[in-house]
Amino acid sequence: MSDKSAKLVLPNGEELDLAVYSPTEGNDVIDVSQLVKNGYFTYDPGFMSTASCESKITYIDGGKGILLYRGFPIEQLAQSCDFMEVSYLLLNGDLPNVEQKKAFVDRINNHTMVHEQLAMFFRGFRRDAHPMAIMVGVVGALSAFYHDSLDINNPIHREKSGFRLIAKVSTIAAMCYRYSKGHPFVFPRNEMSYAENFLHMMFSMPSSDSKPDPVLVKAMDRIFTLHADHEQNCSTSTVRLAGSSGANPFACIAAGIASLWGPAHGGANEACLKMLQEIGDVKNIPEYIARAKDKNDPFRLMGFGHRVYKNFDPRAKVMRESAHEVLKATGKQDDPILQVAMELEKIALEDPYFVEKKLYPNVDFYSGIILDAIGIPTNMFTVIFALARTVGWVSQWSEMISEPTQKIGRPRQLYTGLSERDVKPIEQR
Repeated sequence: MSDKSAKLVLPNGEELDLAVYSPTEGNDVIDVSQLVKNGYFTYDPGFMSTASCESKITYIDGGKGILLYRGFPIEQLAQSCDFMEVSYLLLNGDLPNVEQKKAFVDRINNHTMVHEQLAMFFRGFRRDAHPMAIMVGVVGALSAFYHDSLDINNPIHREKSGFRLIAKVSTIAAMCYRYSKGHPFVFPRNEMSYAENFLHMMFSMPSSDSKPDPVLVKAMDRIFTLHADHEQNCSTSTVRLAGSSGANPFACIAAGIASLWGPAHGGANEACLKMLQEIGDVKNIPEYIARAKDKNDPFRLMGFGHRVYKNFDPRAKVMRESAHEVLKATGKQDDPILQVAMELEKIALEDPYFVEKKLYPNVDFYSGIILDAIGIPTNMFTVIFALARTVGWVSQWSEMISEPTQKIGRPRQLYTGLSERDVKPIEQR
């Protein structure tokens, strides 16, 4: 219920009282749902001023640089919790105790294997296929294998599908990489942590018994945590919209992966690394900085500033620490491209132009550096993003399905095409 209202005067002079709802955090929301009864819609390209749903999962204050998962600051979660604890939090509303975490991890581990016939799907793709193309197809195909949990109105089915998606997406992601390299698929190891297991499936070989470097495991775990959810962004809204039709969760997550594939959404860290490669050498930085400051030059520095965060990206603070740890552990401090990145970081934090415009390095800037140093190719960057975001998508989808007032999504439009006209016989056209 709302104890506040806003008054809207329609063109015909009629006045409408619109309910105003106050969230626990953020801006008040005006309920415009009754406008359609009076013959009006709202016009909001990109839905930048429209709340599409009510949610209790994630909150962002871009002006203050705040990101909360279920009320917990992202910086604290990244420092004090691992990805499995954060996954439990997003799905269940609170952090687990020791017993709850063990039961949760055991259940995830119970679903990490994929059906052997699913592995055969990979043979139908070209070896040089983009791994995101494979991810969209294979994740969507999961619904063809797990018919026992497709009733979205059954909470037990929803939970089982969620566990399967979170567990299997890391296995599928690693298989995408292995397939492109011509390497044999590696089975998951249940005694390893989620992040360690992923790196194991990515890089281990049957001819050796090596384990991933703990520093790299820690960095990968943080990448997963920092990308786990980000409120109602493009891909999350896609998952919710697809889910509103009653589509099964595997199809909905595949739709989210397809949305994330777009370079304006999930490809930012890949674009950032390509920019660093274009600059090439520290001696070329002054030229590119000058170009970035020139309004008439199309060149833009990638990985600086953020559409949502008008202050420092809170995730970048944590990623910066991990980036330097990974560069030291891998001995790549002297890599020319990474030297360019470190010099750009220094300039962005000190140059008055960047400081004044708050063009600070964002999470994509640092995650691209980390993934490259670990040895993950750029075409896998968005796959890593999708892997991490799956738990957020599942949480958002589950919340939407369990909402009693949930309806199928149906945005309106401002039609500017031709008015009704008659069809003439073909001889008269």
